[in-house]
Amino acid sequence: MRKIVAAGSAAAALAALALGGCATKGDVDSLRQEVAGLRSSIDSIDAKATRAEADAAKAAQQASMAAQNAQTASDKADRIYREGLRK
Repeated sequence: MRKIVAAGSAAAALAALALGGCATKGDVDSLRQEVAGLRSSIDSIDAKATRAEADAAKAAQQASMAAQNAQTASDKADRIYREGLRK
């Protein structure tokens, strides 16, 4: 959330500089550094989100396999139980 606010602050600063028309080279360089930092943060967050999405997909697949294995075991136990009743 702070990063979104920081991005908004950078945009506001850029707008103020553009409207004011008296930005120094230092101001522009500082703003460029801030934007570069924000881009880096966004890239990092995007990478983390991508990894989390992959982990979630893997977990869902594992849960599905576990449910399938549990159903197979339950069916086998029921079959063994019914066969025991017939004897």
